[in-house]
Amino acid sequence: MKFELIAPCYFGAESTAAFEVRRLGAQDVQVTDGRIAFSGDESMIAAANLNLRCAERVLILLRRFPANTFDELFDGVFSVPWEELLLADAAFPVKGSSLSSTLSSVPACQSIVKKAVVERLKKGHKTLFLPETGVQYKIRFSIRKNQAELMLDTSGDGLHKRGYRRNATGAPIKETLAAAIADLGRVRRDTAVADPFCGSGTLVIEAAQKAMNIAPGLRRRFAAEQYSFCPPAVWAAQREKALSEIRKDAAFEGCGFDIDPAAVELAAHNAKLAGVGERCRFAVADAADFAPAPEQTVLTNPPYGERLGDLSEAARLAGVLGARLAAHPVKGAYVITADADFEKHFGKKASRRRKLYNGMIPCQVYMYY
Repeated sequence: MKFELIAPCYFGAESTAAFEVRRLGAQDVQVTDGRIAFSGDESMIAAANLNLRCAERVLILLRRFPANTFDELFDGVFSVPWEELLLADAAFPVKGSSLSSTLSSVPACQSIVKKAVVERLKKGHKTLFLPETGVQYKIRFSIRKNQAELMLDTSGDGLHKRGYRRNATGAPIKETLAAAIADLGRVRRDTAVADPFCGSGTLVIEAAQKAMNIAPGLRRRFAAEQYSFCPPAVWAAQREKALSEIRKDAAFEGCGFDIDPAAVELAAHNAKLAGVGERCRFAVADAADFAPAPEQTVLTNPPYGERLGDLSEAARLAGVLGARLAAHPVKGAYVITADADFEKHFGKKASRRRKLYNGMIPCQVYMYY
């Protein structure tokens, strides 16, 4: 069966996510702000969930239709052949959003969507009772300018939840965002990466997994593994394929430093869980002593106002980083921060900048070649 699929991603990470989707062999790839649309069969659903580094989740687009009234919303949802997707005992929670639309009440829209699915399933399965005790299918809707999109979530937990980060330090960078920065930093199989503010190690770990071509979803499970139309054999085949493509001979080396011993211990633990413990080392060190080698690429997320709670200290740390990199030039430095005056504090204009969002915080990746 061929599906229309949508992979939401961070604003600014679309080109990276689109490249990943195309590399998997997806068809009809279309790029818009914050999402990649593509098509494929059950194998593509499994491959996308297992392999996409920068996407937040993989959704099946079931229907797109105008929804100016509750009747139009009900009819559009009811027109989907739900009985072909959901078994009679399926659980199906509904979540959604509405923006710049006549139907502005999200709870009311949720209720209408739920009712329409119930009525269609009753008709399709020829039953008067839906126990909702079976496999859970998460239904999502989005209404933008009176146009509704109806989707089925195949991921479950967001794809940033790789399964290796059991705990994290304060305000950690998301794994999907870290992967996008590793891509901007041109991390390859022989890259040497350093991070002077490593925290729980996410940037170094994501760079290592990219260099070794370790599929980010290998250590977790996905919602669609329980779906009746995505047989277990499909998932087993894609997992086996991903395992066979790991580059164990990659010459990648990663090192991370942090002033907090607990963060360093956690980073080493996370790297081991991620399968890259032998390629990454972490040590307690002050950024003032950071002395990277010329062949290293620096990927870092220094503490800034929203995370640190002290803008003056964030500015001081940016200055420290600038001074250390001036004294020890590297192959490239890629710094993500929300500090609008970072270049002034760092002491040098960036070669290039890229706007990205860290959660809801607008940031820039300052790139120094």
